[in-house]
Amino acid sequence: MEWITDPAIWVAFLTLLLLEIVLGIDNLVFISILSDRLPPEQRKKARTIGLSLALITRLLLLAALSWVVGLTAPLFTVFGHEISGRDLILLAGGIFLLVKAVHEIHQTLEGAQESKARTAVSFRAVIFQIVLLDIVFSLDSVITAVGMVDELAVMIAAVVVSMVIMLVSAGAIAGFVQRHPTVKMLALAFLVLIGASLVAEGLDAHISKGYIYGPIAFSIAVEMLNLRMSSLKAKAKANQKQASETE
Repeated sequence: MEWITDPAIWVAFLTLLLLEIVLGIDNLVFISILSDRLPPEQRKKARTIGLSLALITRLLLLAALSWVVGLTAPLFTVFGHEISGRDLILLAGGIFLLVKAVHEIHQTLEGAQESKARTAVSFRAVIFQIVLLDIVFSLDSVITAVGMVDELAVMIAAVVVSMVIMLVSAGAIAGFVQRHPTVKMLALAFLVLIGASLVAEGLDAHISKGYIYGPIAFSIAVEMLNLRMSSLKAKAKANQKQASETE
């Protein structure tokens, strides 16, 4: 247990924790959008179950490190490209995320059919879709952890702490996305981008995370400015209306 007092271990833990949170946000946004299709009384339960299953999946994968590492071994070759078990999972997950995100965008744009589509979605169907994406995001998360840290206890600690943070902030993030339709559309566009990157990774075309999360961070900053400006305009109109009524 001497590694507990090693500053380098703590630096690795904090770095891994930050990366796990970033990867977890993708999963949380997807869970929030899916749970929004459910009745209000079931949404919190769906988010809690989804994130809990994500945590369990990550811990199980960490417990099977040798199997996870083995997923990177080539299984067969297609047009000169070696395909591993990890590639197959990333391809399947990326395609699923692309299809689901595009479908959600279509449902959001078709406002007249939104209520009908929402009632047609069952709680079990939402949980099933969450589980499918949990596997993909968990695999990416665990492989990142294995590549950064050697101590299993540090990996487990970073994963657990990051998921606790996600559980605590899930309600606030889901509520924010639900209240602001433009943010929801932006989040769905991000999911399309992430799905495309997963497909590219599955085809051995590595895309640096910086090229993905950099534009996402910039877009979020611009959207926050737009929301702030809209809020100020609404407050100014309310103040003008109140002033005219008092005259």
